[in-house]
Amino acid sequence: MSQKILAINAGSSSLKFKLYTMPDEKVLMSGQIDRIGTKTSEFSYVIAGKRSKIVAPMESFDTAIQNVIDTLLTSHVIQSKNEITGVGHRISHGGRYYSAPVLVDEDVKSKIDELAVLSPLHNPVNLLGIEAFEKLLPHAQEVAVFDTSFHHTIPAKAYMYALPYSYYEDHGIRRYGFHGPSHEYIAQRAPELFGKEKTHRMISCHLGNGGSLTALLDGKSVNSSMGFTPLAGIVMGTRSGDIDPEIIPFIEEEFHMSSQEVRNMLNKDSGLLGISGLSNDIRDLDKAAQAGNKRAQLALDVYVHQIQQYIGAYTTDLEGLDTLVFTAGIGEHSALIRQMVCDRLGYLGVKLDAAKNDANELSIEAADSRVKVAVIPTDEEIIIARDVMSVLGLN
Repeated sequence: MSQKILAINAGSSSLKFKLYTMPDEKVLMSGQIDRIGTKTSEFSYVIAGKRSKIVAPMESFDTAIQNVIDTLLTSHVIQSKNEITGVGHRISHGGRYYSAPVLVDEDVKSKIDELAVLSPLHNPVNLLGIEAFEKLLPHAQEVAVFDTSFHHTIPAKAYMYALPYSYYEDHGIRRYGFHGPSHEYIAQRAPELFGKEKTHRMISCHLGNGGSLTALLDGKSVNSSMGFTPLAGIVMGTRSGDIDPEIIPFIEEEFHMSSQEVRNMLNKDSGLLGISGLSNDIRDLDKAAQAGNKRAQLALDVYVHQIQQYIGAYTTDLEGLDTLVFTAGIGEHSALIRQMVCDRLGYLGVKLDAAKNDANELSIEAADSRVKVAVIPTDEEIIIARDVMSVLGLN
């Protein structure tokens, strides 16, 4: 029996969504609301291939979600709110509590709130999304899909930190990994495209404003660059990525900053923006670097260098590399970053075809490359919708 399932991805001031009929996975409507909480919120959506855009004040997530539901009804995508069986929510941090998606109840909401300290940019707004949909779609069942769940297959040698063991045992301090729905989608989609043999040892590069790399062995995560929180790993748009931990108390003492002020700085004022002093957007940095801005070029060089380091390390974890995948906003659209990353990977047998790379083709490796290099658009929402179906027993 066909079900209507809504997949939700809430950001700090944005809401992405897709409404599917399942299990045929047909998208009835997709869209995004940006700048929630301002007078110039933008609601763009697609129904039956037709794009529309509304600019109007949306002061809260409740207002934004009400706009989505109203549009679904006025566009006759649905005749009644009760047609939506389930709502799947992407939740950033599930900690050690959740290794699989779960039906939302009061205990689940409490744990999402408890874990907000580990993902301060995401878990609080993820919870706001759940509570708004509970009010506005009371007949639908809510399912939490955690970014961290997919990475519970990482072995202890890769997830343990060299801290006193009681911190892990009593408080769950370990590497968790994030962007789970995206890496899971790549783990499923790449073998469909290229076959299991060619995707036995694979590295998925999710490169957006946030970024992470995952080592995939036969579709399972065996290492991932984000850690206890989404702050770890490669340089990101505004996040620092890996740093010497001694830098933190040094900054607190030298600049008389509180731990919260340092946390904000590492999450919001660092990364590409921090190095360049200009922008967290690769396109802006590329333009500035071409015009001779040395700090913009430095930001690009540091970013690429760190990606290359993780690829080298994960090739060791996998004992070789069959396929390298680029996905998410930068990975899917920046031929420059893909070319810069691959330029130093010849020792692994990676060789790009410049024309295919510039054209954003699916396979961008040269004919004599020993490693397949692919550009696969991610689809976190379909993973969320499938998980909702599974949790609700509707498969």
